[in-house]
Amino acid sequence: MVLRLKPFLPRGLFGRAALILVLPIVVLQLVVAATFIQRHFEGVTRQMSEGIAIEIRHLLAEVAAAPDLAAAQGRAADLGGALDLVVSLPGGPPAAADARAFWDWSGRVVIQTLRARLPEMEVADLLTNTRQVRAWFRTPWGEMRIEVDRRRVSASNPHQLLVLMVLASVVMTAVAFVFLRNQMTPIARLAKAAEAFGKGQVVPYRPRGALEVRAAGHAFLDMRARIERQIEARTMMLSGVSHDLRTPLTRMKLALSLMPEDDETEALAQDVAQMERMVNEFLAFARGDAMEEAVPVDPAALVTGVVEAAARAGQPVTLGAVDWPVVGGPSLLRLRPDALARALENLIGNAVRHGTRAEVSLITRERMLRFVVEDDGPGIPREQRDEAMQPFRRLDSARNPNSGGGVGLGLAIAADIASSHGGALRLGESERLGGLRAELSVVR
Repeated sequence: MVLRLKPFLPRGLFGRAALILVLPIVVLQLVVAATFIQRHFEGVTRQMSEGIAIEIRHLLAEVAAAPDLAAAQGRAADLGGALDLVVSLPGGPPAAADARAFWDWSGRVVIQTLRARLPEMEVADLLTNTRQVRAWFRTPWGEMRIEVDRRRVSASNPHQLLVLMVLASVVMTAVAFVFLRNQMTPIARLAKAAEAFGKGQVVPYRPRGALEVRAAGHAFLDMRARIERQIEARTMMLSGVSHDLRTPLTRMKLALSLMPEDDETEALAQDVAQMERMVNEFLAFARGDAMEEAVPVDPAALVTGVVEAAARAGQPVTLGAVDWPVVGGPSLLRLRPDALARALENLIGNAVRHGTRAEVSLITRERMLRFVVEDDGPGIPREQRDEAMQPFRRLDSARNPNSGGGVGLGLAIAADIASSHGGALRLGESERLGGLRAELSVVR
C-alpha cells in the first residue's frame, strides 16, 4: 500500500515534514468532529423525537376513542392545532417505504424512535420535504397522516461549531507552516551550499536554525575550509613540481637536439617525450578543474569545437546528434569549458586509440546534459568498467606506453570532471557502432 502511494507523496523535506505535521491533526479533528456531531445528533434527536411521539400517542388515543369519523376528524383538527401538528384524516395512501437522504444521520434516529414508541406508524417520509416529517398511522377510521416541522424532532446542524473548528484549523495550520518553513530553510540553504561546493562553487553561507542544524552548518564550513586549504596547497605543490620536472626535461630535449641523429638518440628522444606526456597527464589529473570558474557556456558550441579540433588533428571523429538548446529553455549553462573540453578530448583519444572511428553526441534530459562518445573498438567488459575509471589502471597490460597508449588517467580525469559538475561518467556498449559508449553527464 505504501509503495503504491509513494509516487504521490512529497519528495522534498519541507513537504514531508508538513505532511507528518498536518495529516495527523486533520485526521484527528475529523474523527473527533464526526464522533461528537454524530453523538450530538443522535442524543438530542432521540430526546426530541420521544417528545413528539408522546404528543402523537395522545392524538392517536383521542382519535381512536371518537364515536364516529366526524367526531374523530374534529378531535384530530382541534388537538393537532393545539399541538402544532398538521393532521389529515383520512390521510390518503401512504408512501411505499420509509424514505430519507443517505446523508441524513438524524433522520435515521427519528424513524427508529417513532417506530419504537408508536407501533401504529406505517411509513415515515423525510425525503419529499426535507423540512418536514410526514408519517402515516393506522386508526379505526382509516389512514391518518401527520406532518411535523423537522426542527421539532431533530437537532439542527451546529454551524457555529463547524465554522469555529475550520477557522481554528486553518489558523493553526498556517502558524505551523510558518514555523516549519523557518526550520526547513536553514537545512535547504545548507544543502544548496554543499551541492554548490561539490560542483566547485563557493556560495556564501552562515549557519542558522536549530542547534543541530547550526552544528551541521559549522561542520560543513570547517570541512569546506580544510578542503580549500588542501586544494590550494596541492596546487602550489604541483606548480613547483611542474617547474622542477619541466626544466630538466627541457634541457634533455635541447641536448638531444644537438646530438647526432642515430638509433640511440631517437630512442632517448622517445623516452623523453613519453616522460613529458606522463608528467602532463599526472599534473592534469592532480589539478583537475579546481582552478577554473564556472561560466555561461553554449554546450553545443563546446562539443562542436572539440570535435572540429580533433578532426583537424587527424583523429577519425565525427559529430552526431546535438540536442541543444531545449525549446523554451536557456541557451547557456554554467559549466567549466576547459575542464569539459579536456574530458571530451580524453574520451575521444581513448575511443580512436582502440577503434577506427568515434562519434560524439549531445543529449538533453530533464535535469541532465549528456555528452556521449561512441567508438567501434572492442569495448570494455562489463565486469571491468568500474576498474577502468580508477586512476593508473590500464586494462591492456601488454600494451607498451611507447606505442601511444596513456598511463591510465584519461577515464579517471573525465570521471572526476563529471563528478565536479554534479554528474557521473558511465561506460556501456554502443548499439550503433558496437564498441564502447562513454556517457559523461552534468547537471543542468
